[in-house]
Amino acid sequence: MTMENGNGRLGKVAVVTGASRGLGRNMARHVAGAGMAVVGTYRSGKEEADALVAEIEEAGGRAAALQLDVSRSDTFGDFASALRETLEGDFGRSAFDVLVNNAGIGINAPFAQMTEEQFDQLIKINLKSPFFLTQKLLPMIADGGRVLNVSSGLARFTNPGYSAYAATKGGIEVLTRYMAKELGERQIRVNVIAPGAIETDFGGGVVRDNRQVNDVIAGATALGRVGQPDDVGSAVAAILSDDFAWANGARIEISGGQAL
Repeated sequence: MTMENGNGRLGKVAVVTGASRGLGRNMARHVAGAGMAVVGTYRSGKEEADALVAEIEEAGGRAAALQLDVSRSDTFGDFASALRETLEGDFGRSAFDVLVNNAGIGINAPFAQMTEEQFDQLIKINLKSPFFLTQKLLPMIADGGRVLNVSSGLARFTNPGYSAYAATKGGIEVLTRYMAKELGERQIRVNVIAPGAIETDFGGGVVRDNRQVNDVIAGATALGRVGQPDDVGSAVAAILSDDFAWANGARIEISGGQAL
């Protein structure tokens, strides 16, 4: 079974990690809306992931969901095998075109109180996972494909309590440039987005649900409001399109001009 777009050509397939909730879900929806088939991963939210698949398919797209715990790099080989089976069985493909390394966590703790366990967890999920998951999946990424990593505006501006989190995001920005350089011979473009504060359930939903926090951030943003998930999802779809093909090794901040 092959998947074709409206012009009769084989469509692209995108893998989006952490797609069952938050920004990952929104990214997956927009990428699917742009005509790509989507394989979204989830850690424990199978019902949410299945609902996303149903939503995409009801809108005329193609999607699948696979379980993946990005904190366990020892499982990446098994995930690669499951992904290969899904690509071949559901989409008639042996390779995919886009990898969005979205899955991540945030821990808010002052520098003086951050524990080594918390620090190691942030490193493992936010930095080690994109490195080794991309490495493991690299043989299945088509030449001329895309890799999109996810940083944070906090790698540029500071907010007390996010020193370790921001350090992992600074690391992913450096990693992005090296990946772009080393994968260039296969014409694989690698970029990184840096969202500002967005109204999601991230961090317990503090930006979305705490009016005081929301107002402070809006006041520090040039466009006068806090970001919405669609602000990021639509940008991701644009960045992954052929119209953005000459961008490589780039950091694209999507913050509405926060803390300029």
